[in-house]
Amino acid sequence: MAEEVVEEKKEETQGTALPDDPAALKDLLEKERARSAEYLDNWRRAAADMSNYRKRMEKDASEMTKFANSVLIARLLPVLDDFDRAMQTIPDNLRDLTWIDGVMLIARKMAAVLEAEGLKPIEALNKPFDPNLHEAVIHEETDQHEDGTVITELQKGYKLGDRVLRPTMVKVAKKKN
Repeated sequence: MAEEVVEEKKEETQGTALPDDPAALKDLLEKERARSAEYLDNWRRAAADMSNYRKRMEKDASEMTKFANSVLIARLLPVLDDFDRAMQTIPDNLRDLTWIDGVMLIARKMAAVLEAEGLKPIEALNKPFDPNLHEAVIHEETDQHEDGTVITELQKGYKLGDRVLRPTMVKVAKKKN
């Protein structure tokens, strides 16, 4: 495309004789400089547009990868929950068995892999209730805690980066009347 424009310009200047008048020659030079400046501006705009397009495509690809990861990680959260429940219910007399240690090691490895991908648990216990992070499933009247404080975590919630992947299911304190 650029070569065609250059060829057209060569043909235009070769076909026309240059004027002998210095003023007309100056005028022609100014017109060509203006045209050259316009071409340079157009080229710069096209280069900037291309750079912005590349950045946008890289960002979109990154977002697509994050979204794909978040879907997979969200599907693995129930498995993580099952490991947590299993570890909490192991009787004390069985905790020293090597296969129990092996299962606990697998659970820790899985949690470490998910953490490396950006998964973080949402801290909820004894924190003020936040509807952006918590899902209140029970309100309990009590004098032992301030109104609106999370008193029990029923199901762990997680964030992936800054985005809530699953809110924490909580029991929230309510002042007695």
